[in-house]
Amino acid sequence: QVQLVESGGGLVQAGGSLRLSCTASGRTFSTYHMGWFRQPPGKEREFVAAIAANRWSGSDTYYADSVKGRFTISRDNAKNTVYLQMDSLRPEDTAVYYCAAGLPPISTMTLVHAHEYDYWGQGTQVTVSS
Repeated sequence: QVQLVESGGGLVQAGGSLRLSCTASGRTFSTYHMGWFRQPPGKEREFVAAIAANRWSGSDTYYADSVKGRFTISRDNAKNTVYLQMDSLRPEDTAVYYCAAGLPPISTMTLVHAHEYDYWGQGTQVTVSS
């Protein structure tokens, strides 16, 4: 069982930055692939970024096209924490952001689909004003 707790959300002006953190319980954090998803108001949850477990080619990273070049995902296994550095924020980035942990089958792993993750945090609100 893995419990995830997000923090770092808030209100920021367009063009600003925020860093989200997600801290996991348990001693197996390093073995999990980690992802960030978001749910804008009135819309479905969507993929933002993911980072593979260290055993996979040094933690490969994946990004949605909408955030590529602006957001950076990273992990610190010693602290059981995954981060999402968000720069050049836009009003359309406003959403509840969720972190997730998963161990999908290797044969079908993409890390961009919500169903590949087994554990979810409670979410943290990010609001970007124009």
